Amino acid sequence: MARNGTPKRSAKAAKPAYVLDEQIGFILRQVSQRHAMIFARDIGINLTPTQWAALAKLQETGPCSQNQLGRLTSMDVATIKGVIDRLTARGLTETSPDPDDGRRLLVSLTRAGQQLAEKAAPNALAISKETLAPLDAKERETLMALLGKLR
Repeated sequence: MARNGTPKRSAKAAKPAYVLDEQIGFILRQVSQRHAMIFARDIGINLTPTQWAALAKLQETGPCSQNQLGRLTSMDVATIKGVIDRLTARGLTETSPDPDDGRRLLVSLTRAGQQLAEKAAPNALAISKETLAPLDAKERETLMALLGKLR
């Protein structure tokens, strides 16, 4: 032990086998946190990222079952139900019987939901652009391709 009470370190301390800052999960979480901060700051409307994902996917696909929407947005059953309940309470989504299967309900955007999705889309695109801003065009393309492979 050194005189000041700290343990002595050898001149060539071995690098630990696991260095948190070099782990993909930790790096992805930090990037995700950065993106979430940009999203919250710039979306311009009172929506969470999961609510935005549901609105954007419904705008893309049109009406679909809540279960299908959950699969399309990578949300579990409980999460997508809560998201749709909150969006419906705000008048942004609605449910109606599926004409092909009376046991199933279809979720769709209301007129207000469609208008909000259209209004928010440019902000959402700008958020993605800012998230990727530290990269040049080729790096962005490569990153998106590599992340797509990890899905």
